[in-house]
Formats: sequence, structure tokens, C-alpha cells
Amino acid sequence: MKKSIFSWGMLVAVCLFVTTGCQKQNDAAAESNNFEKESIAAIIQNPNTSFTIKSSSSLIAARGSAGRQVKFTYLAVALARTGLTSTLSTLNSNYTLFAPTDEAFQALGFKTIQDVVKAPKEVLTPILLYHVVAAKVMAAQVPAGPNAAVKTVNGADVFLTSNSNGVFINGSPVIVADVKAANGVIHVIDNVLLPPAGNIVATAIANPDFSFLVAAVLRASQGTTNVAALLSGDGPLTVFAPTNDAFKKAGFNTLTDIGNAQPDDLTPILAYHVVPGRVFSSDLTDNMSVNMFAGGSTTITLTGGPKIKGTKNAEAFNIIKTNIVTTNGVIHVIDGVLLP
Repeated sequence: MKKSIFSWGMLVAVCLFVTTGCQKQNDAAAESNNFEKESIAAIIQNPNTSFTIKSSSSLIAARGSAGRQVKFTYLAVALARTGLTSTLSTLNSNYTLFAPTDEAFQALGFKTIQDVVKAPKEVLTPILLYHVVAAKVMAAQVPAGPNAAVKTVNGADVFLTSNSNGVFINGSPVIVADVKAANGVIHVIDNVLLPPAGNIVATAIANPDFSFLVAAVLRASQGTTNVAALLSGDGPLTVFAPTNDAFKKAGFNTLTDIGNAQPDDLTPILAYHVVPGRVFSSDLTDNMSVNMFAGGSTTITLTGGPKIKGTKNAEAFNIIKTNIVTTNGVIHVIDGVLLP
């Protein structure tokens, strides 16, 4: 299998609500309320089940989703492989399933169904459980405002919010909502959600693209402020995390360069990458000013792709990956070092 976002090892370590219509591809089209006599598992397992995204917000339209049909072949195989089909077939319980599309599995690195079949159960199981809530949660029940924590069957929280663009889970939009089943409800999403395996520091340590960032945090912690303790604490915090290449562009060509830096010179720079609270991509708006933990602010722009700019940066930097959930916050990956 071609490596995409995570290797199996990283998956073990780390172990998009728009107005929509639903369509079941049998002899005739059926609206979503005709699924109500079937279990969640039966709906997902039926190879003739698909949904058409009939309308969209500007966010989804930018991704070319309107009018697109989505299916769940990969999810059906994954549920069967892990034995979770029986759980979602139980009619005397209510569940909410956030159902990733086939394209979502492919984007994660499962290029074919055989990749799902070959995936270790110990990798698949916690991921799938992170998509299931042991209660029926309809889209109208999702509050606006701060992201609300909801416990999954995995034991870890997902974070739900709604705004003018729709309903979001961990920053990803629900692209088809409120597919009612006999034992709960299905919401379709375009991402596979990955459960948090550690705090911000532990998650950064597990990702080789953040080795310079980790070195900077450890070096800064040798000064008057224990930055590592801050980023390992209860939080929640949001970190705009520069990649190794970002540090190199900023003049730190080697880890030795970071080790030679004065700890108290690194601290205000690192703290300028931290936002109090849990901020997902769905919370960001164009030309938004974000107050940073260190004081001062950065500017978010969305036109032409999400970017962030520090006060003393000559240009804005790309936000190249969003919504990495940790036990104490969120990480967004950026390709530059912000300067306060």
C-alpha cells in the first residue's frame, strides 16, 4: 500500500452540515426516512446504498462536492473485519455513526479494499470506535459556539459544533446529515477521524516532521519557562506547528543550531504559535485575528487556501494540515515559523 498520511506505526501511535438529500440506489430513489426500519450496519453493508450531496455551502462547493455520490464499501469491510457489524446491528440500542466515505479511506492511505482487509485489527478497531457515539445525536442537537465534547465508544472525545456553514466534527464537515436508522442515526463525513493517543508534546514526538519543533520545545524548557510542561498540561491549547523545513527556512539548519539557541529567546517564539483553547479549522474565518498565548495576534486568511501570518513575518505561511486531535488540544501544521 502506498504510504499517504500515516504509516501503520504512526496509526498505532496516533491510534467535512450542509443541507443535503439522500438517495438509495435500488429500483427507485428513496428519501432517508425510508431507512428507518434498517439497522445502521444494514444500511452501511448494503452495496446499493449511496448518498447524493444535492446542495452545498461555499466551504463544500470549493471542494467540488455538490452533486457527488458517496458510498461506504471500505467502511463496510472495516466494520466486518473488526466485528463491529454486530454492535451496529443491535436494535435495542441507539448509536450515532459518523460514516467516512470511500474517498476518506483512500485519502488516509487505504487505496484498495484489500488494504483494509490486510490492516491489523488493533489499528482499525480503535479508529472505528472513535466514529461511534452510544446515543442518537441529530444535527439539530449540535450546539453553535465552542466545540462540545462528546464521548465515543472508543472512550475518547470527539468535538461537535455548528455554524453558518453547517455541522462539524473535529473540524471536519458533515456532508450528509440525519440518515435515520432503526437503531440510531448516520452522519456522513469526508475524513477518517483519528483518535488522540497523547498530548501535544507526545504527538509531536511521534511525528518525524516535528523533530526540530520538539528540539526547540526541549531547549526552551531549559530556560525560565517550562514550555514542555505547558504543552503537556491539561490545556486545551491549539498549536500551529512548524515543520522541520519551516525551521530550516527560518535559519535553523540543523538540530545543533536549535541546541545552540538561548532558551529564553526560543520561548516567546514558541509561545507565539500557541492559542488558548481548542480551535479547529471550522472555527477559522477569513481575515480573522487570533490572540496568541504569548500576547499579540496573528492573522488568518482563507482565500486561496488557509494561511497564517505573524506580526513580523513578511509573508503568510500555508496551513498545510489541520485538525490533528490530541488529548489536550489541536495541532495545525504550518510551513513557516511565526515571528511576534
